[in-house]
Amino acid sequence: MAEPGLAVRRKSRPSSVRKRSRASAQPSAVCSPVARKRPSSGGEGPPTETPCSNDSEEDMFGDYDSFCGNDSLLAQVDDMEHKYLQDKNMDIKAAEHIILWNPQSGIHQKKQDHFSTSEKWQHDCLMLESLQQRKNLIYSLPTSGGKTLVAEIIILQELLCRQKDVLMILPYVAIVQEKVRGLSSFGIELGFLVEEYAGSKGRFPPIKRRKKKSLYIATIEKGHALVNSLIETERIDDLGLVVVDELHMLGEGSRGATLEITLAKILYTSKNTQIIGMSATLNNVGDLQKFLQAEYYTNNFRPVELKEYVKIRDTIYAVDSKTENGFTFSRLLNFKYSSNLEKADPDHIIALVTEVIPKYSCLIFCPTKKNCENVASMVCKYLKKDFRAHREKEKQDLIKNLKNIGNGSVCPVLKQTIPFGIAYHHSGLTNDERRSIEEAYSTGVLCLLACTATLAAGVNLPARRVILRAPYVASDFLKKNQYKQMIGRAGRAGIDSAGESILIVQEKDKHLVQDLVNSPLENCYSNLLLELTKGMQSCLLSLVGLKIAVTHEEVNSFMCSTLLSVQQHLLFKEKSLSEIIKDGLENLIEKGLLKRRISEDHNSKCTLTITPLGKATYKGSIDLAYCNLLYRELKKGLEGLILESNLHLLYLATPYDMTSNCSPDWMIYLRQFNQLSAAEQKVADIVGVPESFITKKASGQAIRKNMDSAVVNRLYLSFVLYTLLKETNIWSVSEKFNMSRGYVQNLLNSAASFASCVLHFCEELEEFWVYKALLTELTKQLTYCVKTELIPLMEVAGVLEARAKQLYNAGYKTLAHLANANPETLVKMIEHLSRRQAKQIVSSAKMLLSEKAEALQEEVEELLKVPTDIPGTY
Repeated sequence: MAEPGLAVRRKSRPSSVRKRSRASAQPSAVCSPVARKRPSSGGEGPPTETPCSNDSEEDMFGDYDSFCGNDSLLAQVDDMEHKYLQDKNMDIKAAEHIILWNPQSGIHQKKQDHFSTSEKWQHDCLMLESLQQRKNLIYSLPTSGGKTLVAEIIILQELLCRQKDVLMILPYVAIVQEKVRGLSSFGIELGFLVEEYAGSKGRFPPIKRRKKKSLYIATIEKGHALVNSLIETERIDDLGLVVVDELHMLGEGSRGATLEITLAKILYTSKNTQIIGMSATLNNVGDLQKFLQAEYYTNNFRPVELKEYVKIRDTIYAVDSKTENGFTFSRLLNFKYSSNLEKADPDHIIALVTEVIPKYSCLIFCPTKKNCENVASMVCKYLKKDFRAHREKEKQDLIKNLKNIGNGSVCPVLKQTIPFGIAYHHSGLTNDERRSIEEAYSTGVLCLLACTATLAAGVNLPARRVILRAPYVASDFLKKNQYKQMIGRAGRAGIDSAGESILIVQEKDKHLVQDLVNSPLENCYSNLLLELTKGMQSCLLSLVGLKIAVTHEEVNSFMCSTLLSVQQHLLFKEKSLSEIIKDGLENLIEKGLLKRRISEDHNSKCTLTITPLGKATYKGSIDLAYCNLLYRELKKGLEGLILESNLHLLYLATPYDMTSNCSPDWMIYLRQFNQLSAAEQKVADIVGVPESFITKKASGQAIRKNMDSAVVNRLYLSFVLYTLLKETNIWSVSEKFNMSRGYVQNLLNSAASFASCVLHFCEELEEFWVYKALLTELTKQLTYCVKTELIPLMEVAGVLEARAKQLYNAGYKTLAHLANANPETLVKMIEHLSRRQAKQIVSSAKMLLSEKAEALQEEVEELLKVPTDIPGTY
């Protein structure tokens, strides 16, 4: 029987809300969120809707992979409830007690025998005894199997029933922003806050809310900083649930090490926080279960059948693990090539894509960014002109939109390919360009994307057919995990009866590919030792700083709760874990980040304490490889910080880890230097790059004196940022410095994030008080890089510069304007804005406004609270 007060009942929502919601519900809404409207043929006629098989009144979620795919899901639940009651002649009184989520009984359903296959596994997973007992859980299903929906139901249960805060950790900033947009409408309607922790966004520690609970949606790095702040303020038990998407990221470099440290701290410091991890690509689950003390659930369900093929010369083979070589003959390519076409397209990509486009969508994964652009250009060059007629006006609108984004400039490759419904997608695009292309692909305006492997792990863009141009990522042979993620994009629930993946193989790679398709997924190994300054040493520093462990013995005890401890028999040959810990602590003492303290009692016990520099380092999330250098440069800045412009400050906020990939153009370097004022030129001299050095390099003269290339490159990058903040135009700056616009965009994003880290670093050191106000303003400038009036609009999740300009010009100039906007009016007034996007913008604005209002209210209540220790009172 349900516990009183824990069930979420429909009667808690006012009838007025129901009526309003019902009016906005769309009839096709029970389809999968990845289901898109597609035309049945070319031309500009209205798109036909794919019929939806999930028409049972009891099928509340159908093939939903996530709540985020549909803004009006709650309204549809109301409608289905109402219809169900009418069909069953149930009275209204009984209707008010239908329970959606119940911590004791999982999801309450009247007829379990009517579950679809997807509901069945989701129901089984949610009904697991381990979940009812609040044990940790790892679950694994193929891509688009509906994993996210299960996590979101558990999240809502935690927020609404148990009244606890929740942390959701996602791998990339774009996915965090997508999830914030998607879940904000639920927060508004159900009364919880959705807070974004990505890039430079996020408050540490978060505001302690008295009334509403918070869903923190964070990247791996911000999630770690958030957990640290909750431990430090003794609020970790407020966190009832932590959900980790893409749990296999534990095995990926420094980010994996950070994720491992975060989860180990939660396990060690809180006995009340439940951890849920999910992934489509897990192998050594036993190790992860031991690490997370978790139960495991798996299922092979996939809403759309996936057919795997490889192509060798002109023959398509089906992947079949039961055969000796792993392949069975499927068919010959039915396509005649001219000699010219055979020379241009020896891999028959055009034959493969024209079998599906434009009626269906297709992705081509390419090894490099340049290869993406070349493939997109090559395909459209040989397509028939009929392809241009397919949704022609919308494609012209897309080009116009990209031109507005680039302030009159548009990539010549995209200008050539988009009329054919084709584009490329890689890190060379700006944020605005990437968003526009993704939206155009999602709505069927674009039918083919040539993309790099990053799309496979990014936002959800499925396709009828996925083609892998070659079994390589850059020059590295494809890993099984990468292969599975790429082919997992094939098949769109609610639209396709099956998805297809075709891996193009050269004869020389045939045996390697046979091994690839028949091999198991890669194991997930701890990276704490491989990433020393971001792994083991960073972990040890924060353990002492947070007082989780202050003696060698306590540190050893903590390390027993890490994945490294579970796998130490595989990793250590020369040293034990205890010896590695001892060496790490000694190293931190030598760096001046920790110090020993001998207690004065008779035990003379040696404990570890953190130094001010150490505390600033872990609270600022500064890489230990650079913390001493950063301190010296900030200290030197105090002696003569040039404040005529923000160039000197920008140099201090330029990320160290981007200098190694920078190759300055010396003529551009000299030209930019000469355009600086006399005071700004002093900055170069102060940091150690004299004018004579730049002049000699530009003229090709030999230089006897060795210069620190990291400093030289860092100053060059700060010139790029300085120009960018002045012009606020990535296109013009990328042309000025002969850099790709994607590189400039990445530099800007990294600088905003690093400026935020340096700000937190300075906040912990009294001597750097002068930097606090300066860096607060600089962080904001770098985060948005737009004219000041657009910043309030760009604070809303999902509103980038181009959209902010449209909104501002249409009269929506403040957050309050957006929060109170009518989505239907927005659609009419703003070009290229869909109804779904308009609803998400309004919901996100309402959520942000609510969050700010709540914060001010908390501050007011704190100020008015009567102290309990007033002198003379009893």
